[in-house]
Amino acid sequence: MGRLAKRAVILVLPLALAACFGSDGDRPSLMEGTQAGGPQPFPDNFRGDTLALMRAYLNNPVGVREAGLAEPVLREIGGRQFYVSCLHFTPREADGSYKAMRERAAIFVNGRGDRVTDRTTEFCAGAVYTPFPELEKMAR
Repeated sequence: MGRLAKRAVILVLPLALAACFGSDGDRPSLMEGTQAGGPQPFPDNFRGDTLALMRAYLNNPVGVREAGLAEPVLREIGGRQFYVSCLHFTPREADGSYKAMRERAAIFVNGRGDRVTDRTTEFCAGAVYTPFPELEKMAR
């Protein structure tokens, strides 16, 4: 592989990964592409994928308390069905204090984590949370 081709791979790989993981925002998502067509498979690695999403989502993942995660369920998003797993947690603030518990929803596309959103009212009503100690043990 030539030097120019290696540089292209190095530049494209982070962009491809950013399209797969990250927080809710203006960036492209697999949810919006044709790759998300058809029935969605259950996200077998939803705990690990949720941790990866939260590592990118949280400014400081250290010191999270009271973390809970719900099993993924199918929810309609933009007219299509996607698996959504709700989580709640209390993050440590920059000054070291703890404030209110937060609720977020991890959205999965083709069995993989795609994004985290804070629009949880429609997705997380009736969610049954189980302890999620892996989130509480995260380090930088």
